[in-house]
Amino acid sequence: MQPTKVETPSPEAAKRDDRPGGHRPAIIAIGAGATVLILGVVLLSVRASRGANRVPLEAAPRPVTVVPARSEPYRETRTYVGAVEPWVEASVGPQYISAYVATVLVRPGDTVKRGEVLATLDCSNPNAATRAVEMQARAADARVRAALDEAARFSTMLDGGFVAPNEVEQKTAVSMTEAAQLLETKANVVKTSLDVGDCVLRAPFDGEIGTRSVDPGAFVHPGAAIVSVVDRDTMRVTVDASEKDLEALAPSTMAQIDVLATGTHLSAPISRRAPRVDPKTRTIHFEIDVPDPARQYPVGATAIVHVEVGKPVPATEVPIYAATQDEGKAKLFVVDHDIAHAKTLPVTGEVGGAVYFAVSALPAGSLVVTEGRALLSDGDRVLAHVEAEAPDSGAPDDDAGPGTRGGGYGRAL
Repeated sequence: MQPTKVETPSPEAAKRDDRPGGHRPAIIAIGAGATVLILGVVLLSVRASRGANRVPLEAAPRPVTVVPARSEPYRETRTYVGAVEPWVEASVGPQYISAYVATVLVRPGDTVKRGEVLATLDCSNPNAATRAVEMQARAADARVRAALDEAARFSTMLDGGFVAPNEVEQKTAVSMTEAAQLLETKANVVKTSLDVGDCVLRAPFDGEIGTRSVDPGAFVHPGAAIVSVVDRDTMRVTVDASEKDLEALAPSTMAQIDVLATGTHLSAPISRRAPRVDPKTRTIHFEIDVPDPARQYPVGATAIVHVEVGKPVPATEVPIYAATQDEGKAKLFVVDHDIAHAKTLPVTGEVGGAVYFAVSALPAGSLVVTEGRALLSDGDRVLAHVEAEAPDSGAPDDDAGPGTRGGGYGRAL
């Protein structure tokens, strides 16, 4: 077996392996990666610097929504809160007696005819009293006949001198007294008959049952209402207005009525006006008759009544949520050449969802800011978006602030 020969590198070969040129590929790879990384960082920095907004936020135009002001005639209107009342209403209950309620035959909403029985009372006591008075009347009638017969007999004996004239006069007076007592007893019979009739409560007219106040078993007194009957074929809108509006509320003046319960809008003339002012409230009462054959308006419903006064005047209309009103003036922003100008203008009038200004103060076609007003100041640059059509409702914008108020004193034609 031959021994293994181990080769030992020569000193020259070892020197060649220790030279820097032996790691050149690794150094080149590291340098290339670093170059690529630096180049990427530079490119990203350039790209970020190009996309950065170097314009200050104060100088940037603010996005807002605007609406063109419209030219609309304005006519002053008085607005009142009234109530819908039936043409006739009656509270049905006992008028003469106190008694327990025996039956109540109707409930709210039932239709009744005139004379129909609505309720009955326990009338045992009135019936017994009526019978007792009738018996007293019969006894009084018998006494009257006996007294008259006796007076007649005494009159026949007066000619023969069998009785004195004084006795005849006394008998005649007794007969007249008995006759007067008979008449009194008959009057009591009529009174007790009324008490008995009060035990059966009937409908006074054709209508509907509005309320049912008590049930069987309750004890009622004269004047207490058991049920109420209403006639709604014709409704009355009743209003109490300030006395200063007397001339504007003449009969035959047209009025616009909004019934809140049904959401119905009506037009009808004023039917009547009271000839005197209430001395306590300093108001004058007027009524508007509204035919209601379908009986759709509930009794007691709230009615908003608008009455136009004066003559139409030229005006400019803007949505109510585009202005903040305070003490007869309104603050709004008008856009001109992409600049928002704050204006405080006197208000000509207001109705529903619109506020009106004089044409000289706000020309028609002016762009009024509706959304984004809370962040605007006078002179700010804006980027305006024009609404296609102004909303009809007067819902206030969130930017309008607490100063915006609803409720109007005018009405557009």
